[in-house]
Amino acid sequence: VVTFPGSNCDRDCVHVLRHVLGQDVREVWHEARDLTGLDVVVLPGGFAYGDYLRAGAIAATSPVLHAVRRHARAGRPVLGICNGFQVLTEARLLPGALVRNRGLRFICRQVWVRVERTDTPFTRGLRPGQVLRLPIAHAEGRYVADAATLAALEAQGRVVFRYCDAEGRVVEAANPNGSLHGIAGVASAEGNVVGLMPHPERAAEAVLGSRDGLALFASVLLQAATAPPGPAAPAEPGRPPVPSRAAPAAGARRPAGVP
Repeated sequence: VVTFPGSNCDRDCVHVLRHVLGQDVREVWHEARDLTGLDVVVLPGGFAYGDYLRAGAIAATSPVLHAVRRHARAGRPVLGICNGFQVLTEARLLPGALVRNRGLRFICRQVWVRVERTDTPFTRGLRPGQVLRLPIAHAEGRYVADAATLAALEAQGRVVFRYCDAEGRVVEAANPNGSLHGIAGVASAEGNVVGLMPHPERAAEAVLGSRDGLALFASVLLQAATAPPGPAAPAEPGRPPVPSRAAPAAGARRPAGVP
């Protein structure tokens, strides 16, 4: 889980992965230059570098993004949540841009999203057309792209999540921020990099009112379990090396369907 100055959802992601799913988690500072040995990289929500210039613009030039690009080029999973999605678009790891919401106000509420694609590392445990209830919290979450990019995304099936109503209907009234085509999340051409504006880590335990978001994190465990192991990461001063495959903690709770 990558942390930038201004990130504020990194601890939530760590909690879900470490304490809910029982995984070994490495917290990576934005100055890190090597992600060797890590199975999955998560760019969390927040306000990286205070959102100066544009949301995600400065973070996209940070040293860790060079390592994230190498991780992505190797075909390994990368997830960008909210501000993390903004960073991925600014870094050109995902197409399009996230701009000011329609109405120019910060929005913090629950929304419904429909699963459009189930062959990414983060959706393989979901069903096509499945409707999830997830929270959003953003001021710059309106997804935009030029007509050619939108056409390519639709033709290539790269829209992963779309805003909808509780019945799964993609209607304008269910679009909270004015995103074009109701897009809430997209994937890279290879499918291993996914970004979305809703916060699955805030909907991963029943006490939070919804466990729908847990499926995204559980899905990537299936991917990590079947992917070939990479080389071990070099040791950092004061900490042991990161293993090439994160083993589940003893007695870890797993959701149904996760080996």
